[in-house]
Amino acid sequence: MQGTISLHLNTPLVLLTGATGWLGARIAAALTTGLPRTQLRPAGCFRVRALLLAGEDVSQLRKQGVEIVTGDILDMETIRTFVAGAEDAILIHMAGVIHPKTVAQFEAINTQGTINLITAAQKSGVRRAVVMSSNSPIGCNPHPDHRFTEESPYHPYMGYGRSKMLMEKALRAEIATGSPMEIVIVRAPWFYGPNQPSRQTLFFKMIKRGKFPIVGSGRNRRSMAYTDNVTQGVLLAAANKDAAGEIFWLADDTPYTMNEIIETVGQVLHEDFGMTVEPNTIRLPRIVAEIATMLDASLQYVGIYHQKLHVLSEMNKTIACDITKAKKVLGYMPYVGLREGMRLSIESCLEKGQGI
Repeated sequence: MQGTISLHLNTPLVLLTGATGWLGARIAAALTTGLPRTQLRPAGCFRVRALLLAGEDVSQLRKQGVEIVTGDILDMETIRTFVAGAEDAILIHMAGVIHPKTVAQFEAINTQGTINLITAAQKSGVRRAVVMSSNSPIGCNPHPDHRFTEESPYHPYMGYGRSKMLMEKALRAEIATGSPMEIVIVRAPWFYGPNQPSRQTLFFKMIKRGKFPIVGSGRNRRSMAYTDNVTQGVLLAAANKDAAGEIFWLADDTPYTMNEIIETVGQVLHEDFGMTVEPNTIRLPRIVAEIATMLDASLQYVGIYHQKLHVLSEMNKTIACDITKAKKVLGYMPYVGLREGMRLSIESCLEKGQGI
């Protein structure tokens, strides 16, 4: 455990989107009450205002003292209300769509929604915007030992990757033309941690039952990011003066092989929680993922998104990044690793009554 990380944001107001999401909720908690396990304590006297869709559960945010604005990121009137009186504020933009109902939603929400928000924020005098991107604009590594850096070229993976690439390009154009608002882009890969959505709980269940498919050798590597590690990186990007105009990869210290990820989850379930874990017997040839990739691309071409097919298409691919820049410039310290992060994730599932 590290000592307390005190971040001086020096702002009267933090604007936060995606505050009820898996990662956004951790950022909201860090801003308002701190995250005890990470010893993260943003310092300063500031308010937090969140933009949320109608119908979302805001009870926890209200307990934390967060101001709530309800509406859609595609509605300019809502956005203008959200950024009203935000001079010298910091915007942390986490909202986006990963698994939409239709492919068109990728660019509508991830690209145009972000452009709408940044445009309004600039007009309101917001000082800095930290915007969450992804590994998907950069695509897949050519081999398991390769690592993406901030200089790696765009090679977007499917519709989601394209939408995030277009978003990044719009933001980089603003940076290049001397935007009065400081813009920081952060990229996170596959993340994990407490309060995960049902798809992550299903991941645990499949491993427990020995039913999680390993596609190919399982030696392909994946960068993963524990949510509190990413939260630390996002807030460092909001606070550090040297972050302005930069891009940072945020992930755990090292990429893991798919075999290692599955074995680690099985060990935690058995050794830490006393569960019986069946041997994993499902091995699929690499060509299964290649066929899934072709089918996924074909469906997305005609506007159809199929979540399970898309996830399967990535199972044999290496998606790994180098976090040296974030460590050097931001002082980023991703000290929660895979085993401890998975233990905390599973503990959270059980505490909430989500059976595994």
